[in-house]
Amino acid sequence: MPYTADRPGLAPSADELRERIPGWGADLDPEHRRTWDQRDDLPDTGARWTFPERQDEDPRREKSIEHSMLPPVFGTAQPLHGVSGVVRRFAYDRFSETKNTRWLLLVLGDRIDAVTAHARSFLTTRPDDPVTLTGVTSEPRHRPIASRFGRGRRDLRHAWLDPIIVAGPWILTVAAAAAAVQRARRSR
Repeated sequence: MPYTADRPGLAPSADELRERIPGWGADLDPEHRRTWDQRDDLPDTGARWTFPERQDEDPRREKSIEHSMLPPVFGTAQPLHGVSGVVRRFAYDRFSETKNTRWLLLVLGDRIDAVTAHARSFLTTRPDDPVTLTGVTSEPRHRPIASRFGRGRRDLRHAWLDPIIVAGPWILTVAAAAAAVQRARRSR
């Protein structure tokens, strides 16, 4: 049963590991390890519990299929919602934590949530501003060329893609909106 106060199985002793694995611990002589003596002198924490008081479970709350129950305390501030919630719930209900499909679906749910948040922002009095939110305006003040070249940065390989990934969806949205407005004018 997960989430119990029971102490997990202790690691095998150094002698057991030396018997099982030839050459194990040749460089780990306890006398030469600074933290060795400190492990035996840990104070008693005073923690006494068998199982913490459980928060009321919400059957709609997502959990991994590997666990039989939710942890005793869990967050409820951001419940799943909309299309992104459907995608995320599918990932939690169907795939193990060890499957890449699960994580890719969770990333997809995150991207769907980001797109819908951007779309919702246009219905407010302060819509998202793609220029300032991407940091383009602060780039010239922080040595943009010197900070990239001659420092062995790995991200230079895909740096040319960054403007396309960041600005591309905004440009496509503006182009689609302009095309829709133009079609509406022609039909009148």
